[in-house]
Amino acid sequence: MSTLLLALGLTSASIAQAQEPRLQGKLDPAVAHAVEAQLDSARADRVPADPLIRKALEGRTKGADGDRIVAAVRALRFALVSARAALGAAAADAEIVSGSNALRAGISSQHLVSLRRNRDGALSVPLDIMTDLVARGVKPTDAAVAVERLVRHGRNDADLVRLREQIDQDIRTGLAPQAALDRRLAGVPAAGPPRP
Repeated sequence: MSTLLLALGLTSASIAQAQEPRLQGKLDPAVAHAVEAQLDSARADRVPADPLIRKALEGRTKGADGDRIVAAVRALRFALVSARAALGAAAADAEIVSGSNALRAGISSQHLVSLRRNRDGALSVPLDIMTDLVARGVKPTDAAVAVERLVRHGRNDADLVRLREQIDQDIRTGLAPQAALDRRLAGVPAAGPPRP
């Protein structure tokens, strides 16, 4: 039995069958029990547990060992908790998941706080756009600042999706990701109008 699972106090005698049906029979009992503990913690922290289940099953599909699966699930739970803290207690599950993805892509929690402060509506799309821009090669801070800038100027979700599509098009034609972002932000003032 692995060192991590033993350190968690999980022995063969103490491991019960996983309560989460999607985990039953899919993970080693010790790993399933450790993942269940993370699910319980997520529920206590009022963050969605489904992403943790998917992460555990993804690890199994990829052939990861039990320690790696548990560590990945724990890291994701911490990101979900951090996203909820940054976005506020009223954040929807979809926003928390999008926020955790942004944090894991390198966007700072301060940018999540700023985005919440500057937009009254749902934040999933702006957060997803930030994450997508980072995945396309834009620096995390630049991606966050760009999306915040557009949000401060009242751009809606459709505008943000269009921005991502335009940047994709520019990158496909050979423009560097940062240059594509700069090109698409031309004409949008750096400072936004004050919030009412």
